[in-house]
Order: sequence, then C-alpha cells, then structure tokens
Amino acid sequence: MEIAVAVEKKAVPMREQPVEQRIKNFDEVPLGYNEEEAIKEASRCMQCAKKNCVQGCPVRIDIPAFIKALREKKFQKAIDIIHKTDSLPCMTGRVCPQEEQCQLVCVMKKVGDPISIGRLERFLADWDLENRKNKKTGQKPKAVAKNKKVAVVGSGPAGLTCAAELAKKGYDLTVFEGYHKLGGVLVYGIPEFRLPKAIVATEIELLKELGVHFVINVLIGRALTIEDLFENGFKAIFIAAGAGLPDFMGIPGENLSGTYSANEFLTRVNLMKAYKFPEYDTPVKRASFVAVIGGGNVAMDSARTALRLGARYVYLIYRRSEKEMPAREEEVIRARQEGIDFRLLTNPVRYIGDEKGVVKQVECIKMELGEPDFSGRRSPIPIKGSEFKIDIDEAIVAIGNTPNPIIPRTTPGLKIKKGGEIEADDWGATSIPGVFAGGDIVTGAATVITAMGAGRKSAEAIDKYLSC
Repeated sequence: MEIAVAVEKKAVPMREQPVEQRIKNFDEVPLGYNEEEAIKEASRCMQCAKKNCVQGCPVRIDIPAFIKALREKKFQKAIDIIHKTDSLPCMTGRVCPQEEQCQLVCVMKKVGDPISIGRLERFLADWDLENRKNKKTGQKPKAVAKNKKVAVVGSGPAGLTCAAELAKKGYDLTVFEGYHKLGGVLVYGIPEFRLPKAIVATEIELLKELGVHFVINVLIGRALTIEDLFENGFKAIFIAAGAGLPDFMGIPGENLSGTYSANEFLTRVNLMKAYKFPEYDTPVKRASFVAVIGGGNVAMDSARTALRLGARYVYLIYRRSEKEMPAREEEVIRARQEGIDFRLLTNPVRYIGDEKGVVKQVECIKMELGEPDFSGRRSPIPIKGSEFKIDIDEAIVAIGNTPNPIIPRTTPGLKIKKGGEIEADDWGATSIPGVFAGGDIVTGAATVITAMGAGRKSAEAIDKYLSC
C-alpha cells in the first residue's frame, strides 16, 4: 500500500460564490477546484489496497486509480479511468451524494475528512469537457456497427447512460423524449445553480457525435407505444421514463391558486426560463412569502429557487428533525446560509385561500417524535392544540414522486409493482422479452448515480440479449 509521508487530515475547501451574491443569480454556487487544489486534495489519498470507496460507488469507478493518475498530472489517463464506468462525470461530480456512498467508507474518515472524491471527479470531468469542446481530445470511437436498433425511452441519467454504453458497442440508438428539451430530470428537475444546463447540453451533443439519435416531443405511451417501437424495427427497448408524477398530502386547499408541486414549479423555472427573469417573462408567480413542504434535495432546490426569483421570505416546513432530512448536508448548509427559514417538526394540515381562491395562509401543527416506524426512524406525532398559521402567497409541495402510469397502462403484459414501478430484475429485464427498464421508474425516486448505474447494467444485459 502506498502511504504518504504526512497526510493532511483536512480536505481542501472548494471556493463558492459569496452568499449575498449568489442569492441574486442562478449561476453555479460551488466554483470547483483549480489544478493546484485538485492535486493537493488528490495527494491526501492513501491508495488503499482494499478499495472500500469503489464498493461504495454505484457504478464502481476505480477511484484510487483515477486519483493516483490525477496527482501525477496524467489527467487524460484519470478521466479515461472514470469513463470506463461513468459516462457522465460532469453531472455525477456535481449532484451525486458522495458523502453517503464512496466518501462514507473512505479510510481517511477515521482520522479526518474523507477524500473529496466528487470534487476531484468534477475537476477532471470539466477539464475533459473543455478539451473535447475545443477538439483537443475526443470520444473514443465506437465498435463496428451491429446493425441492430435499440430504443431508449427517456433522456435522463439512466437513459443517457444506457444509450452511451450501447452506442460505444456499435448499436443504432434512438432516444425518445416527451419534453421539448433533452436531459430529463437533469434539465427540468435540477436548478441551474446546481447543474448548469450548458453542461448537460454539451454532453448530449457529444453523444450525438457517437451516433445516438434523439427524438423530442414524442411521449411513449401516447404518440407511440412499446409495441409500436418493436413494429418499427427496434430489437430491444430500455424504459427510463423516471418518476415524474408528484405526490400530494391530500389536505384541504391543495388546489388553490398559488400552490404547486415541486415538479411543476421546477419544470416551469428550468424549461421555461423563469430563471432568466427579467430577461424572460416568468411563467411562475413571483411570490413574496413562500412555503416549501419537504426535506429532500427537491425541497432545498425549490426553496433556494424561490429565493432567487425574488421571494422576501421562504419557509421550509418539514415534519421531522434536521438530522433526519434526506437532503444532502451541503445543500442544507447552503440553504441555511441563504436565509431559508427551517420550520422543523412541523406539518401542514390545510391551506387557506382568499375570496379569489388564491392561497394566503398555511395552517400547521407542531410534531414530536415517537416510536420508530417501519423505516427505523422515529414516527412524527402531532401535538394536540399546537396549530398555528403562516401568511404565504405561494406553496410548493416537495414530498416525493411516483412513476407516471402512461407506459404501464399501454403495454399489455408489463408487470408492475404495487407502487406503480415497473417490475424488473437486477439487470433491468422486465416481464416482456426485449424490454428492459431502469432508474426511478423501477426503484422509485432515487439519485442520479443510482439511475446511471441501472442504465449501465441494462446496457450490458441488452448487449448480451441481442448477441444471443
């Protein structure tokens, strides 16, 4: 095992936009490592023989190997190692929850900060993307054409990954996207300040150079069915339509004007350019007092987006404690820094409207934690008589999503789980031969990197299926 003489225990910090500046724009908040910072952070890696970090990575990147190449300034070698298993490192380096995966099991965590694997991945991915844009490096050539057509339904992380892997193997890939913009949740669900849309667009252009065809404004299950795709000559189909159907609490007033699902709110902001206000007329209400319901990354994104659209005050209402929030710790920290008012152990019970049917208040009740529920977390219990009201003019519900039922309803023989997810094995094979599925439409709402891992595994399975 290679051991540094004097390992620095503290991670190299990443520069960020100042709080007072970033709350007034949609530019990316973390600014990334420069070369000196990246090499300094890479030098902290112990190059462990056991490679716990690799096992913690959903797509099994050889993390010690790419870090070793990085600190030796062999950047092309380092990014080539990443690309063996991760087709979209510019994205995973930004939005993957490394602190819950590879960095969670980093040996350095026993004596100090874990290696900032995500930040190093982002540095290399940005270096590579810039060089590819300037034609200094390029995509690896794909294999000899196999003359077999594969359809991918959805252009989110699972779909793009599967398409990239199969295109490299020589298959004729067509990706169908229901929206007018490509990228799926990477574009409509994640704000510009966390994942710039130009990065997603550039990665998609590079996939086009690999020969991947993209078709927009075609909703599979409506414009075309899965059966239609087979009739049009596709030999295998990968369904990666995500989980875009929003959940609601079912409380009074959710249909008042001024209440949104987080899906609708973020989609309007991201796809309809509300983030470019006042350059474009905003397609969402520019509210002054906003309540966001939920404690995950989508709730944080919604709250921080509302603030940037000009809200004077944003409440984040969550029925559990901050420790139990599923959002990434760094996003919670940034939200607090930006002035989001966290109302924890609090739950909405109804929305109250004015005489025109516009939301004007949310009535909440305080909660306390009782016995653990089925997930092992302590169940939140309402405290009788603790109701109170908050004046608002907009509410955004961010409590989760389920898969859209359009494809299951129009695909006879496709087995579905009780929650609406498609039933598939570990490699994405469904109940219909030649039809595979992966990502949120199989697992329910999860992470970008988990969806990418599913796309990669299904690409392997499809290759094996079509090679028989």
